[in-house]
Amino acid sequence: MNFAVVTLGCDKNTVDSERYVAALRSHGGTSVRRLDEAELIVVNTCGFIDAAKKESLDAILDAAQYKGAGACRCVVAVGCMVERHKAEMAAALPEVDLFLGASEADRLVAELHARGLIGAPEAEHPGTRLYTGDTPWVRYLKVSEGCDHGCAFCAIPLMRGRHRSFALDDIVREAQLLELQGARELNLVAQDLAHYGRDRRDGVRLPEVLRALVRETSIPWIRNMYLYPSGITPELLEVIADEPRIVRYLDMPMQHASDAVLARMRRPERQATIRDKVARFRAALSGVAIRTTCIVGFPGETEADVAQLLDFLGEMAFERVGVFAYSPQEGTRAAQMDDDVPDDVKRERLERVQELQRHITAERYESRLGAHARVLVQESADGEHAASGRAPWQADDIDGVTWLDRDVPAGSFAEVEVLEVVDDYDFRARVLRLDDTPAPRVAAGRALPVMPSSVGSYGR
Repeated sequence: MNFAVVTLGCDKNTVDSERYVAALRSHGGTSVRRLDEAELIVVNTCGFIDAAKKESLDAILDAAQYKGAGACRCVVAVGCMVERHKAEMAAALPEVDLFLGASEADRLVAELHARGLIGAPEAEHPGTRLYTGDTPWVRYLKVSEGCDHGCAFCAIPLMRGRHRSFALDDIVREAQLLELQGARELNLVAQDLAHYGRDRRDGVRLPEVLRALVRETSIPWIRNMYLYPSGITPELLEVIADEPRIVRYLDMPMQHASDAVLARMRRPERQATIRDKVARFRAALSGVAIRTTCIVGFPGETEADVAQLLDFLGEMAFERVGVFAYSPQEGTRAAQMDDDVPDDVKRERLERVQELQRHITAERYESRLGAHARVLVQESADGEHAASGRAPWQADDIDGVTWLDRDVPAGSFAEVEVLEVVDDYDFRARVLRLDDTPAPRVAAGRALPVMPSSVGSYGR
């Protein structure tokens, strides 16, 4: 059977979709990109905010059209949105053949087999994940699932459950598998990376995970994504400072800078904590890039709160800031509060934060002009566009790109001189030399992985 997997939402969903692809391939399926060629279409949904839900519904309806206009025989909706709204979706979307929530992902193969859509496994597949995109050298590794923080605005615990850290050996084996598949950059993801290991009895925390990945793989770049400020310890900073393969980049969501708003949000930090952490980061990690996110328009937010946020962003001068307008999510604590900030005020506040940060980012980026940096080449030149890559301060798909002055093979590294900022968030750079020395093999003493093929078994 030809099948296609449509992935929406966060990078953690990307990891799940790669497991679906591997499982379906191990049962004789053939992955295709064109939906009109797919007999089976799996839509991996996101239910984080209203815009994501609409995008998921649109993708499902688009897939269903191929039942009449293409080869499609079966449409499956899986993931976070289904986890929360399965009954309503099943009633509203009769054209969908199967709904599976995020907690039911391990049933996908069995359910399709029961419907006669796939056969028994042809062979044990050598991994739980297969990449079908264009940049196999950039991969994501999920080290835990779920969340225990209980932020008032967030529905993630309702969709993904309580926090569960995966075993260190499983994490290392999967990282080795990704390296064998060509990974040159490994992005560690979780709802809160810094929370890793607190539910385990073996004493392993994020610093031990990072040390193991450096020791047991040869992947040149390891990047940490999504760390709450309160969980970033001196030991973690020491590991990052000591290991040149760990990129000096921190994605640290703060959500606001007003203590009153942070308290209503049920966030674990306050402004003083965030300020202290940022000072420690910059003292310990020369050249570190810090990205954060914030929400405007949360219930009860006043103009004074917004002024505190703007002042704090000006003081901290983060490299990048993602800002979102609050929207209530069913089942969360905040949904029980009076959504008392009008939509037009939310938009106006969002635009003010974005405009301020645009100037701050420009100043931060101007300070990098003339610097020499190592760039991972994302795309080679194609006749119309120059080759492009990313410097250490540019995370995949969110922080812009660096345009190069000559063609360089995609997936390789180059040493460049940063020449100018273009289009606010991109750079133009001159290639000084290629740096594509073959990586050494995986450290001896640990067998290369043979991963189970069943989706959902990982980390259980």
